Amino acid sequence: QVQLVESGGGLVQAGGSLRLSCAASGRTFSHYAMGWFRQTPGQEREFVAAISWSGGRTYYADSVKGRFTISRDNAKDTVYLLMNSLKPEDTAVYYCAAPDRPFSAATMTRWEYNYWGQGTQVTVSS
Repeated sequence: QVQLVESGGGLVQAGGSLRLSCAASGRTFSHYAMGWFRQTPGQEREFVAAISWSGGRTYYADSVKGRFTISRDNAKDTVYLLMNSLKPEDTAVYYCAAPDRPFSAATMTRWEYNYWGQGTQVTVSS
């Protein structure tokens, strides 16, 4: 049974930083791409960042490019999202996600992810 557990959210002032973590269990973590998405009330869940199963390729939404960094530690079965220069518009619940197929390409497409964490709230005050 695949489980994803996010942590690291919180309240931060604009311009500050946070690092989110997502611990995975239930299968061989290093065989799967991983993604981060975020959602605000009344809005669709939107892509933030993705990383290939090897960690060699990363993808970012234009809104976070240059400020956020996705990385993974396959020895710890964990994917991270380092968020710098945070803005109030980054306020959202952040979710990590994983696809069902091993060794598939990292994707920005929400419906290609089959497993989701419970989410962690990030609030950026102005």
